[in-house]
Amino acid sequence: DLPDAEDDIVEDSDDSIHIFTGHTGELYAVACSPTDPVLVATGGGDDKGFLWKIGHADWASELQGHTDSVSSLAFSHDGQLLASGGFDGLVKVWDTSGNLKSTLEGPGGGIEWIRWHPKGHLILAGSEDCTVWMWNADNGSCLNVFSGHGASVTCGDFTPDGKTICTGSEDATLRIWNPRSGESIHVVRGYPYHTEGLTCLSISSDSTFAVTGSKDGSVHVVNITTGKV
Repeated sequence: DLPDAEDDIVEDSDDSIHIFTGHTGELYAVACSPTDPVLVATGGGDDKGFLWKIGHADWASELQGHTDSVSSLAFSHDGQLLASGGFDGLVKVWDTSGNLKSTLEGPGGGIEWIRWHPKGHLILAGSEDCTVWMWNADNGSCLNVFSGHGASVTCGDFTPDGKTICTGSEDATLRIWNPRSGESIHVVRGYPYHTEGLTCLSISSDSTFAVTGSKDGSVHVVNITTGKV
C-alpha cells in the first residue's frame, strides 16, 4: 500500500565506511592497490584522477595532467606504481603518493584499457586508433606497438605467465601476440567465433585459454597456443 501523508518516513541508514568526494563528473574507472588494502584510485569524466585511502577522510591526492576523461586505471602488481589512461591518448605513471613519474605518449586515440605485466613494470594499453602499445614504465621507453586490428581495441591483457598478449577489438577478432617480436601469432575471426565486436576478455590462470565476450551476446573460449575456438 502507498503510505498515507500522516505516515512517518523512515530513511535508510547509511552504512558506508567512507564516501569519497572530489570528482565533479561521472566515474569511469576504479582500482584497488594489490598491496595496500586501503589505497584506492578513481578516474572520471572531469579529466581528473584521485588517490584515496579508505577510512582516512583527510587524505587524498589529485592526479592532474590529463586533458580528457580518465578512462582506465591499474596498479602495478607490486603496488609501487599506478597507471592512468585518458581519452586524450596519454598514459601517465604515478607513485602511490600521487607524484607524476612519467607521461607515455604514442597512441592516436583515446586509451580503452591498461594492464601491467604480471612480473615487472611493463604497461600495455589498447587504443581507439586500432593499436596496442607497450612501454617500460621505469624509463618511459616504448618497447613495441602491436598493429593489425581494424577497429578500436576494447580489451586485452598479458597471460599470467607474461609470455603472450591477447587483445580483442570492435572488429570482432581476437589477436594473440608475441610481446617481444610484436608478431601476431593467431587471429581468431569468423564462424564459429563472434559476429560482433568484443567487449571483454579474461585469461585462465594457467595461460592456456582466453575467454571473450561480445556485443553479440556470446562467450567463447579460445586455446591461446593453437588459436582454436
